[in-house]
Amino acid sequence: MAPQGIVFALSNPDPEIHPVVAARHAAVVATGRSDFPNQINNVLAFPGVFRGALDAGARRITENMKLAAADAIFQVATDELAVDRIVPSALDPRVSVEVARAVAAAAAADGVA
Repeated sequence: MAPQGIVFALSNPDPEIHPVVAARHAAVVATGRSDFPNQINNVLAFPGVFRGALDAGARRITENMKLAAADAIFQVATDELAVDRIVPSALDPRVSVEVARAVAAAAAADGVA
């Protein structure tokens, strides 16, 4: 593995490599599990994506809306970015609010609302 590697072992509940083992060889490790740091899970996006689509009256979810959701998650994460915090907690109340706002704006821009 390259120095300062990144491992995203996202299978849940049993990731491809145990996070403790991966951490011996990588600078950043993320999993789909909530009992380790950097849980990358669809729960970060879905509540806000649906709220934003409903708020905008969107008839469909566009690629631009999904990208807006990802960017909103990134914006929340940058507040406290660290190797063990590359994504915000799924319990961070800012996540769904910011994702919904971004998705609604993207829906309006895409003309699907």
